[in-house]
Amino acid sequence: MRRRAKRILLLCLALAFVGYAAFVLSPWPSALLTRLAFGYGAAKTTAALAGHAPFGIREQRDIRYGSAEDEKLDIYLPPGGRIEPGRPTIIWIHGGAFVAGDRQDVAPYLRILAGRGFATVAIGYTRAPAARYPAPVLQANAALGFLQREGQRLGLDPARVVLAGDSAGAHIAAQLAAGLTGTDYAGRLGLTPAITPEVLRGTVLFCGAFDPTAFELTGPFGGFIRSVLLAYFGTSNPLDSEQITEAAVPRYVTEAFPPSFISVGNGDPLAPQSVVMAQALRDRGVRADTLFFPPETEPKLPHEYQFDLDRPEGRLALDRLTAFLNGLKN
Repeated sequence: MRRRAKRILLLCLALAFVGYAAFVLSPWPSALLTRLAFGYGAAKTTAALAGHAPFGIREQRDIRYGSAEDEKLDIYLPPGGRIEPGRPTIIWIHGGAFVAGDRQDVAPYLRILAGRGFATVAIGYTRAPAARYPAPVLQANAALGFLQREGQRLGLDPARVVLAGDSAGAHIAAQLAAGLTGTDYAGRLGLTPAITPEVLRGTVLFCGAFDPTAFELTGPFGGFIRSVLLAYFGTSNPLDSEQITEAAVPRYVTEAFPPSFISVGNGDPLAPQSVVMAQALRDRGVRADTLFFPPETEPKLPHEYQFDLDRPEGRLALDRLTAFLNGLKN
């Protein structure tokens, strides 16, 4: 009995070690669990948003902009395909902590914006750890290049572009915008800009994670953040990676960065990052329209609050976003 008990104990210890090694040494277990969790949340959000989406939206789905499996995009046009002259094309990069999410997650929101008269595009990219930094930024740039070449044929105005994103997608959008408008930063990223700064009319940044060097690695979210850093950058310690420092977008924005709309909920752990991003733009003389909420707002507005159009704050964000986009017409 003692031998059997010892063998069982050793087996349990071995299994525990293997599990620990899998999560600490490989980014895949945590990434797959995150995808499951995010997928469940996205399904609930999508179902809730579906009731707000208008009828008659023209859709073009699964358009390839590159050869990789995830290099596809979807286009949503207003009913009848009628777009008011001067309105920009909104190109949205989905969130998901760099390891999860899908362009379909933002489809209902883009249909709603299309119902307000905008051409909208959801682009896909390869998620970590299958692709690591800065691959999604380069893929988004490639999508811009494709839309420049094929936009008119697809019913878009490729001369007026707004880069938008939520959560990790907001980071990718902001980093790409910084590269498109900053020659030195483009060189650091290995980025050959697919569009000129004049084409990029604005950015829309919801609930973004803009500076990975400022992540809190302790506390309730510390383990999750370390797993994300490991998957995307190949290390869980920001001090060990020049790339993590390079990804701190507020440090690299210039006065050429486009006008931006930035918003985040008061209950979002990433809220300070949006405040820092907005201040970095204003310090360089860039227009930054913000929608932040008082700390006493109850119930607290969580991460990705803007997708909840059953709350007045979500509807306010949509209206403010629409006003910002309309203000970019020229």
